Amino acid sequence: MTKTDLTIPASAPACLSIDELSFDEIDEIANPRPEETDFDRIVEQAISRRGFLSGVLVMGSAAALSATTALTPGAAAAADRFGFDAVAANTRDGITLPTGFKWDMVISWGDPIFPGAPEFDGATRGTGASQATSFGDNIDGMALFSDGQRDLLVCNNEYTNRKIIWGNRAEGAWETDDDVEKGMMAHGVSVVEVAKTDGRWLPVQDSRMNRRITPQTPMDITGPARGHDMLKTSADPAAEAALGTWNNCGNGRTPWGTYLACEENFNGYFSSSVENAQDTPEFKRYGVRDNDWGYGWRQIDARFDISKEPNEPNRAGYVVEIDPFDPNSKPRKLTALGRFKHENAEMVINSDGKVVVYMGDDERGEFLYRFVSDGVYTAGGDNAGLLEDGTLYAAKFDNDGTGTWMELSEAATGMTKAEICIYTRMAGSKVGATTMDRPEWVASNPVKAELYCALTNNKNRGIKTNAGGDATPAEGPNPRVANNFGQVVRWWPANADHTADQFRWDLYVMAGNPTTTADDLKGKEEGDPSFPQDDGSANINAGNMFNSPDGLAFSENGLLFIQTDGNYSNKGQFVGMGNNQMLVGDPATGEIRRFLVGPNECEVTGSAWSSDNRTLFVGIQHPGERGNSHWPGGGDSVPRSAVIAITREDGGVIG
Repeated sequence: MTKTDLTIPASAPACLSIDELSFDEIDEIANPRPEETDFDRIVEQAISRRGFLSGVLVMGSAAALSATTALTPGAAAAADRFGFDAVAANTRDGITLPTGFKWDMVISWGDPIFPGAPEFDGATRGTGASQATSFGDNIDGMALFSDGQRDLLVCNNEYTNRKIIWGNRAEGAWETDDDVEKGMMAHGVSVVEVAKTDGRWLPVQDSRMNRRITPQTPMDITGPARGHDMLKTSADPAAEAALGTWNNCGNGRTPWGTYLACEENFNGYFSSSVENAQDTPEFKRYGVRDNDWGYGWRQIDARFDISKEPNEPNRAGYVVEIDPFDPNSKPRKLTALGRFKHENAEMVINSDGKVVVYMGDDERGEFLYRFVSDGVYTAGGDNAGLLEDGTLYAAKFDNDGTGTWMELSEAATGMTKAEICIYTRMAGSKVGATTMDRPEWVASNPVKAELYCALTNNKNRGIKTNAGGDATPAEGPNPRVANNFGQVVRWWPANADHTADQFRWDLYVMAGNPTTTADDLKGKEEGDPSFPQDDGSANINAGNMFNSPDGLAFSENGLLFIQTDGNYSNKGQFVGMGNNQMLVGDPATGEIRRFLVGPNECEVTGSAWSSDNRTLFVGIQHPGERGNSHWPGGGDSVPRSAVIAITREDGGVIG
């Protein structure tokens, strides 16, 4: 048996191993982007550091600006809706919350969710069989569903840390087929009934509702791409049934009670037993290549060998709809919502009943999308097909604070509807959509027609093209060259109509670090295009600074919870920022406060409220990804991703 590993080329930093690289960095190493030929023009147009700080937030309407960025201590105090005092940044290997709040463990990677399943074994980290009956790894998007009798926690299990799940092996890599199976079974989605026991939320292990959805779970293919030649395989010549879901990042939920799991970095699990078997522009745009990212799935399943099944990657990268209250139901791949590296799927019901879904494609220089259904939602009616037929759009942001949703039509793209749904990135390029700084979670304000999207970072902004060769000029909602900090863009649909093609936009916050010194910045000059424009916007200060906003979610009363997945080195440009965190922003004033700090080397991601809004469930992903955490067990225990439940000590509402 030959192990297929990612080979890191000589151009990569010598100090890094594959386990220290993000999915996006691995993609870039495997498929390097060319530098932009008009770089000098971009540098000339790029906003200077002082110019950015004084002017970037004047892009929206005067009313929007006065509501969000003109902060004064008196105004902030008068409009305080937070209900907590901000916590300080730190590098503790634990959970930090404001005074008056507490957290409890709900469930961790490897915990059994079926009767008779074995407890987690820290020495072996389990087997393929035990992992299939246990809670999956690396929680990301989640939702809590209640029917009045029970509460079901549905969680994405995005991926595995190879050196942790295979930490029982000398090299921290798979050695046997069962090792590969264990890693595979840690992916997917976990559905677990939870209930309060002595005041704590805990899994109901014998619940008939508990379910693991894995890369081997049968699924229906729906929408325009169903039956298309590009989805046909030897096992499914009709292109109507797929197997499994994996690398599910963010999520969504529907008013008819289903969960939307969003497939993101699906490409890193495919490899080839024949060199250069499928060297195509489509594979390059989606990052599919000869080597996988060290997971070895083709060793146990030939469908992950692109030399044998070249269409199999076209069957991944979709939003998957799951009915949590029917454990026998078949999940559905929704090709109508497009194929790309989905972050989440934020659904709103428009005033005319149309279903609108906003989605980000989490890769440097990719696009922000919108889906508008053909049919209309009917409360209590049959809404099962609403996500099978509709129209996709990609966003184009203009520098004057306006924007347009560009329809991905057959006329505009020269592609059939099925092709648009399979190669959505190419369609976005054809209509001239705006290349974005890794558009991640989208969140809809529950009290007004207002959307927010986390643009987490983009070190290539103004320097390199995206994977499709589209330019990435530093302008519009992506104003910083070599953007290491990220920002949150927001927009307002024209006339509060989510189906309108026009919108207004501004930047709610530009993340940054206003405390850095010349020593931190290593002497770079402001004229240098790689100068880290790090102070951030006016609502960033020494007490709330952060980098790389990722997860976004609104509380019921309209506070914006911001989760980060950024640089936790606490050095250089990021000095004083500490571990990844969760902050709360008030859209009405622009004020932002730090609410939570996570353990070492984690990402804080995924959130859900209980039906009474007195418990906030939060995911802690990949603690100790570089070997410097033993959370939650402490001592020398294996670090484990987990869901925690946060409550107020007085039992009050959160958010």
